[in-house]
Amino acid sequence: MSTALPDAARVVVIGGGIVGASIAYHLVGRGERDVLLLERDRFTSGTTWHAAGLVAQLRATEELTQLSRYSLDLYQRLEAETGQSTGFQQPGAISLATTPERATELARTASMARHLGVEAQEISPTEVAAHWPEIETRDVVSAVHLPHDAMVSPVDTTQALLAGARTGGARLEQRCPVTELVVERGRIAGVMTEQGVVRAEVVVLAAGIWSRQFASRYGVTIPLHAAEHYYAITQPVESMPPSLPILRDPDHCAYFKPDAGKLLIGLFEPIARPWPEGLVPDASFIEIEPNLDHVLPLLDDAFARMPGLRDIPFRQIFCGPESFTPDDRFLLGEAPTLPGLWVAAGFNSIGIQAAGGVGWVLAEWILDGRPPMDLWSVDIGRFEPFAGETAYLRARTVESLGLLYQMHWPTRQPETARNIRCSPLHERSKNLGACFGELSGWERPLWFSELGDPPVEQHRFGRSNAFEHIAAEHRATRERVGLYDQTSYAKFVVEGADALSVLQQLSANEIDVEIGKVVYTQWLNNRGGIEADLTVTRIGTDRFWVVTAPATRARDRHLLERAISGTRAVCRDITEHGSTLGVMGPHSRELLQRLSDASLSNLDFPFGTSREIEVASVAVRALRITYVGELGWELYVPTERALELYDALLHEGPNHGLRPCGFRAMLSCRIEKGYRHWGHDVGPGDTPLEAGLGFAVAWQKTGGFVGREALLKQRETTLARRLLHFRIDDPDAMLHHDEPIWRNDERMGLITSGTWGHTLDAAVGLGWAEGRGAKIDAAWVDRGRWEIEIAGRRFPARASLRSFYDPRSRRVREAP
Repeated sequence: MSTALPDAARVVVIGGGIVGASIAYHLVGRGERDVLLLERDRFTSGTTWHAAGLVAQLRATEELTQLSRYSLDLYQRLEAETGQSTGFQQPGAISLATTPERATELARTASMARHLGVEAQEISPTEVAAHWPEIETRDVVSAVHLPHDAMVSPVDTTQALLAGARTGGARLEQRCPVTELVVERGRIAGVMTEQGVVRAEVVVLAAGIWSRQFASRYGVTIPLHAAEHYYAITQPVESMPPSLPILRDPDHCAYFKPDAGKLLIGLFEPIARPWPEGLVPDASFIEIEPNLDHVLPLLDDAFARMPGLRDIPFRQIFCGPESFTPDDRFLLGEAPTLPGLWVAAGFNSIGIQAAGGVGWVLAEWILDGRPPMDLWSVDIGRFEPFAGETAYLRARTVESLGLLYQMHWPTRQPETARNIRCSPLHERSKNLGACFGELSGWERPLWFSELGDPPVEQHRFGRSNAFEHIAAEHRATRERVGLYDQTSYAKFVVEGADALSVLQQLSANEIDVEIGKVVYTQWLNNRGGIEADLTVTRIGTDRFWVVTAPATRARDRHLLERAISGTRAVCRDITEHGSTLGVMGPHSRELLQRLSDASLSNLDFPFGTSREIEVASVAVRALRITYVGELGWELYVPTERALELYDALLHEGPNHGLRPCGFRAMLSCRIEKGYRHWGHDVGPGDTPLEAGLGFAVAWQKTGGFVGREALLKQRETTLARRLLHFRIDDPDAMLHHDEPIWRNDERMGLITSGTWGHTLDAAVGLGWAEGRGAKIDAAWVDRGRWEIEIAGRRFPARASLRSFYDPRSRRVREAP
């Protein structure tokens, strides 16, 4: 540390690795000169120094791919801009498939890549051998070549970013650890260092594997855990061409990269070794003693791919710590529980690839108050406090590292750190043959096997062994009655003298309704984008019940609490206080009527109504609402009575064709009906008008609502993008998500969610289409020749602005 620190800075960045450097660089690039970066030891001394430096372009989503492509473009020009070498090279990359299913995965990846503007070519084993003559290709089924993937020197690139930040006016200090955060009145006010306090409006925590323990002292959950991460480096190889592309062999958990005349072999083992719980606060340039019993079997697979490696001495087998998150996606955004503290951490071994884009979007987010794109998939607000617990993270980290190279099945579920939250119906569902999935810690039935058959899914991109079970549950829901355990749904009570006014401002729909009315609504941002998609039920004059998805429980509660702050209203999270049973299907009324004295007729209990009734002598709050597109009720019951009610329904159910159903049947029903899902189909960048949800906007309600002005302006313009419904009648097609959409041989968008619609007997999905300046209306849709690209093959499809199943919702509203 050279000179005394300033008394204050508008933004303090904690951490001098590549991520912190990128954030400082982009902040000053946006004109924010009052930036102070503090590194506890030397720049890059955390994990940046030992990174491999790969810069791939393609990630799991469109938005994350945009971040990675930004990083590549930035690193390509950075040396010329700053005069600091970055070691940028662009040899391209090849990924191998040695099984038919991996070949399908790579073909799907290539389809998405081309749609996003990433050059991707499917090549043969012979073409692979032409690029890499020394490797074994007899087991290779296919491969994908991305000719513009790159690599950099992580240390040099960090120094270039720091140089750019310094030139732009940022102050950068090494050997200056932050010892504490300064918190006043519930928000960040600065940082404490050995030299004293530096006051700040914004603090960005980019401290890598040290971030979780540091933030936990202030009640902030940062779910990441360190794991041992291995690579091996050979001695110099004279015969190695300098332009070899990066080679990835995911079926054998390895990648190969030229490294200054040597060869680096990186490993992503399926069963990882979590690094010890306690981190030494002042440790730097950490190396871990390699466990040879653990790593040598993986190197044997590398030798099988490249037999010549057996004759090349190794210079080093390196093991260093890397941080991994429970879902292998990084953590960005303002801490929900501590305003003013921003987080950029948990990069799952792709920190170099991500850093450029992360610096860009976080600087925009901090300075503009909103991110430049939908970043929900990496928003720190997606996690709840349990995800920060050491035992949970340590268990999940065993699996997380290897998932980067494992098959990315669309139906895959985590295998570790399970049974965090179980419904009171869990054991009963298990005895009925449930195959469970996990969402936000909740164990939820996905589908039910026939008794005696193991409830284990054999994953496929096509029809898995679960297909017929899901079909039977889907048909039961459409034709008779399905019974769903929806206990995982998040539930809040909002009450107080200002409860109505708060919810009116938050909600696009009318909330000032009669007691007992259920309102489907969106909560919008100032741009009209959808921040939440949920229901609000008025259960009293100043008392309301909000029900939302389990994945957005923490996020939506945070939105509520911010809106309530300073008003005469309170929010109580009652998710854990009760269970929810969904009784759905055309026979649901007659089943429930056998168990209840309450009249459930259309006249006495119309759609969108909530009432307290008794079912099988159990007091419940019944909501006539559906997410499957059929007559049905959601029954909210105290936890201690849930099993009693469930058993009563199971006992009476056979007389009405009842079948226990899982969330995969709900998925197929909801997509077939065209119901939207926040986080997949709609998000902060999509408006209700674009999403086909204009019916849920109360344009003239008293006092207006957040986002109204933006929607009014949009209503006067031509909608150039719309969410459409798609179906493919070819039995070979199966939609999941991210399949490219074509209209008249022009790429239009991507499928956002898809499945097999068992009533339509077709692959069905939702997806966004861009009008390219044209007005997207029914005539434009009908004039188009539509196709959906699945693993490189284009299937003829039908498109519609309305759902293909019961578009007028008569089965929901008018069921006799």
